[in-house]
Amino acid sequence: MSTYTIKDAAKLMNVPPSTIRYYDKEGLIPSIKRKETGYRIFTEEALSALKIIDCLKKTGMPIKDIRQFFQWIDEGDDSLEERYEMFLERKAAVETQMAELQQVMDTINYKCWYYETALKAGTEAIHKK
Repeated sequence: MSTYTIKDAAKLMNVPPSTIRYYDKEGLIPSIKRKETGYRIFTEEALSALKIIDCLKKTGMPIKDIRQFFQWIDEGDDSLEERYEMFLERKAAVETQMAELQQVMDTINYKCWYYETALKAGTEAIHKK
């Protein structure tokens, strides 16, 4: 079984070690182990939990709700419906974010076209007609 240091885990997750320490302090990493010296040991199971935390954070989910998710996992099959509903909500949130980002991208693409054509013409007056 592979184990990782906090530095290794942070590098794999592309986050600073302080972020992982914060998640641990908040009780979000249920499978974290410690050496006798107190140093954290990350297993594949802990890395998997970190990936889920990272995913949920990126959807805008608050820490308290992520904590609730891990509590539901501890409850086992009795909480399958809650976990499913939570992921449906996250899916809807991401779809909304994606639509908003598409609008931003459309504006950026328009401005790129606008300035590219103005540069080729040597003036913005080309767009005033």
